[in-house]
Amino acid sequence: MVKAYAQEYTYKHPWERVTSASWKKFADPENKRTLSHILEVDTLNHKLDPCSGKLYTTRAITVNTPGPWFIRRIVRQDVCHCVESTVVDAKARSMQLSTHNISLEKFIEVEEMIRYDPHPANPDEWTICRQETSIQIKPLSALATMAERVEQKCAEKFVQNSAKGREVMERICKYLEAESRGMSA
Repeated sequence: MVKAYAQEYTYKHPWERVTSASWKKFADPENKRTLSHILEVDTLNHKLDPCSGKLYTTRAITVNTPGPWFIRRIVRQDVCHCVESTVVDAKARSMQLSTHNISLEKFIEVEEMIRYDPHPANPDEWTICRQETSIQIKPLSALATMAERVEQKCAEKFVQNSAKGREVMERICKYLEAESRGMSA
């Protein structure tokens, strides 16, 4: 069984501000409490393609092992390592993030895709965020009912963490907005 969900959220901020906030989301010490499931984020590489103008970045993200407490007992690991690949196309005003776990893959497989684009209703002032996540608990596949419950609990936690991430992004966007007003005054 695979538990999948999709969410859309509209930031009432321009694309440039929202994508800037995305880069600052994990770096701001004020957000550590809100995003307590994120333990460490390291940039592995970044490359600007001179022909296309696209920025490619890969980051390693360490998080608390997702799901209910008993999953940590079964897998005997408190942390999960993930890789996030980001492509920013400033010309097209698009930012795409793809994240998947590289540890615990024998037990759980999580894939997340996030895309930031100008909102079609107000492209100069708003940004639409589309997020898709899939979660699969592997060793419990034979026990479908239990697997579904665990996947549901994991999905609920991911939805909660997504809301926390949006809260942090909104806070950073407001800070960046105030900062830009101060610079233009």
